[in-house]
Amino acid sequence: MTLAEMQFVVPDLRIASAEIFMLAMACLVLIVDLFVKDRKRTVTYVLTQLALLGSAVVTVATSSGQVSYTFSNMFVSDLMADLLKFMVYISVILVLFYSRAYVLERPQLAKGEFYVLSLFATLGMMVMISASHFLTVYIGIELLSLSLYAMVALNRDSIPATEASMKYFVLGALASGLLLYGMSMIYGATGTLEIAALAGRLFGGEGNGIILSFGLVFLMAGIAFKLGVVPFHMWIPDVYHGAPTAVTLFIASAPKLAAFAIVIRILVNGLIVASRDWQAMLIILSVLSMAVGNFAAIAQTNIKRMLAYSAISHMGFMLLGMATGVIDGDVRFIFNAYSSSMFYVVTYVLTSLGAFGTILLLSRAGFESDEISDFAGLNKRNSWYAAIMMMMMFSMAGIPFFVGFFAKFSVLQAVVAAGHLWLALAAVFFSLVGAYYYLRVVKVMYFDAPANAVPIKASMDVKLLMSANGLAVALIGIFPNGLMMLCATSLTNSIAF
Repeated sequence: MTLAEMQFVVPDLRIASAEIFMLAMACLVLIVDLFVKDRKRTVTYVLTQLALLGSAVVTVATSSGQVSYTFSNMFVSDLMADLLKFMVYISVILVLFYSRAYVLERPQLAKGEFYVLSLFATLGMMVMISASHFLTVYIGIELLSLSLYAMVALNRDSIPATEASMKYFVLGALASGLLLYGMSMIYGATGTLEIAALAGRLFGGEGNGIILSFGLVFLMAGIAFKLGVVPFHMWIPDVYHGAPTAVTLFIASAPKLAAFAIVIRILVNGLIVASRDWQAMLIILSVLSMAVGNFAAIAQTNIKRMLAYSAISHMGFMLLGMATGVIDGDVRFIFNAYSSSMFYVVTYVLTSLGAFGTILLLSRAGFESDEISDFAGLNKRNSWYAAIMMMMMFSMAGIPFFVGFFAKFSVLQAVVAAGHLWLALAAVFFSLVGAYYYLRVVKVMYFDAPANAVPIKASMDVKLLMSANGLAVALIGIFPNGLMMLCATSLTNSIAF
């Protein structure tokens, strides 16, 4: 090895400045919380929100609109990363706002660990979104996963929460093993772990095709677990149900954005040459997820379990766009299909925040409002919160003119444009099945007698944010072009062949 080869290349830290800031703030919050005596942890809460706002400012300030690499091409900054990170910040900020009263009423959760773990989970998502190397992907996934395992089990006195955390940990470890094994086989087939270099070698005809195919199967299994699609969905209902509702809200929102980024980075930027193979797998995962998710949700009486199966079906719907981007080697449909999937996952996260936020509003000390019957007569108790929940249910069902309708429509038109008419018809059928259990919640809120007359209390900031969340779901459904163009532009900047 020559002296030139041994020289250390100083990484461009500016590209990763948002992650560095988030790590520093997470450590600061961890240390400051040791000296906080206030039971409400107000200082910890405020610092956590400032950390998220600061990261958003840093991300915007350092965004160049160009694709930039650092840390020996292990970390990438581009428009897609900036947009998804910004959406992650907004999601986590809303989660903490919505969860504030819920957490304070439960002593086991009202600790600094809840906020510190939220920041480390957010850091994990940021690393996942900007990963351009298999090792970086794995580091981000494990940082997020380990934080979530601990958050689910924060209420140590709750048997369902402890059980859910254990199931999540065991199945998550198995999925991580599958993911690592797939990465190792792809490395053995191509001789590189760098995603951009992987694409270059496959375009050049290098690599062992048989080993690559086996590695791709294991890799897809690990990614499918992180997305929570059938048949790797077993953890979703139990974790959603058993975890404290504040943690369920966290799991149901921001991590979906990071998982989408991983799909784009690995499958599109790295393995587009093998698109025929992984698209076939995605179609199977998509159809199974829509079928199992929608039919299983009908039988649920617990709204958290219902929304868990709903999440499975929605992730299946999102995969439709990813599965129809390349047709017989033709990449003309690629940006239309993938931007539709990106729009779908962003709007689904926005809708999930509003739905679980309403569940948190109805919860109080000693009472979890997690049964559908708990929403009985909500219109008589508070007509505005009932209207917000109705908008969320209509959006998830794909009823015009809410954002969920346009999200489903954009994915379906991409599927039809790619020539998969049967797949579009199957998706429409499963969406009709799903409309039943969403409309059942609306029926309970507006036509059933109230189960109790306990007033619904919320701070002014939560009222404003809930209202903004509900109006966003309605207004983006009427004027979707701005967000759709933003998704398309960011992907055009980030995907290169």
